[in-house]
Amino acid sequence: MLAAMPPTRAPSPDQGESLIRDRGDACPGALRLHLADDGRLARLRLPGGLLTGHQTSVLAAATERLADGNLSVTSRGNIELRGLGDACGGELSRLLADAGLLPSERHERVRNVVASPLAGTDGLGHADVQLWARELDRLLCAEEWTTALSGRFLFALDDGRGDAAGLGGDVTLIAESGGTAVVRLGGHACRVAGADVPRAALAAAAAFLDAAREAGNGAWRVRELPEGTTADLAGALSRADVSATPVGVSATPTDVSATPADVSATPADVSATPADVPRPPIAAPPAPGVVGRAVVVHARLGRVSAAQWRALLPLPADELRVTPWRGFVLPGFADGAAARGRLAALAAAGYVTAPDSPWLGVGACTGRPGCAKSLADVRADAVPGTGGLPVHWSGCERRCGHPHGDWVDVLATGDGRYEVTRHTGGSTEAVTGSTLTETVTTARNTTKTTATR
Repeated sequence: MLAAMPPTRAPSPDQGESLIRDRGDACPGALRLHLADDGRLARLRLPGGLLTGHQTSVLAAATERLADGNLSVTSRGNIELRGLGDACGGELSRLLADAGLLPSERHERVRNVVASPLAGTDGLGHADVQLWARELDRLLCAEEWTTALSGRFLFALDDGRGDAAGLGGDVTLIAESGGTAVVRLGGHACRVAGADVPRAALAAAAAFLDAAREAGNGAWRVRELPEGTTADLAGALSRADVSATPVGVSATPTDVSATPADVSATPADVSATPADVPRPPIAAPPAPGVVGRAVVVHARLGRVSAAQWRALLPLPADELRVTPWRGFVLPGFADGAAARGRLAALAAAGYVTAPDSPWLGVGACTGRPGCAKSLADVRADAVPGTGGLPVHWSGCERRCGHPHGDWVDVLATGDGRYEVTRHTGGSTEAVTGSTLTETVTTARNTTKTTATR
């Protein structure tokens, strides 16, 4: 049974979050390992989901030598190793550092950056946001004050197609045609030149930290700021030498040279204009298959063995993109035939490679036996679907890794039972059926209820 939360923490509408944080951020990282029932867990941040071929090989070797032989993909496009021994932390950190996967020990848990995984490959976006991700990561690691961000604070970089914009970023950056981009922080947004997005994103994070300190509730994320507390995005851009002008008013650069004592800002000479908070169409995640000269595949329930992981090699452009939808993009094939050949090989290796696969969009937390809080072996219980909304199987009410937006919640309640709820448009609906499989299928395609295995 879950322990009751301390009375000083009031649950927020978002499951698992709280409006008052009265403890430090214990989010696991590559150096701060989490002790689970199946051993220690390491979570490796991959800004933009980017890996080289060498780094991909290193992770396969690491899980075989130090962990349980598998790699898990998170809902932020990061990688987890489970089943690590008590004394392997030093060896793991050396492996990661030697491969260039640990550029800063102080910043490794704040490098939370997701990006449109097909950016620059299919001609549909307005900017190659993977370049933004790399520069933002460099800036994050270069500043000491950014270590005050929690391990859950998220930057989302969308190339304009609407996929990353729906991932619940604290700072969301959306590319526009004409070389501009919108920087969104909570209920406020500004338009900036695309080339200056990384520095504007950093200023937005500074604005959040200022607001969190003023609120005094220990907020880790923007949505945890108390009602009435506003993060001053325009002011933060001004302090970083980014002039902001109201929409509809002639631009007059603001000459503000003062910089907060705890933020080391370098002049960016960027013109920024406050903008309406954008509501872009939310696009579906990349479907499995061949997209131009790129191959897209998904990992069944978000986990692959070392052998499956190695099947991704060699990388045609020496680049692997891990997606927030527990998949992978391999860009840079010489032609369509080469891409189709690799897709077939990955299908044989056990990846989800077809857009009509019944496992597409089905996810699960770790469950038993790896997690002590779980009430069921959800990965063994999970059933395929027939398309429709994403489905997430959760072993407890924390619902770790559940999707954003509309989704179907399959929650273990103990004694072999699951509660199935459809979340759409901010509301929930109960779903009924004679069997669990029927209930989940109905929920995906149409609606809190209880079903039996």
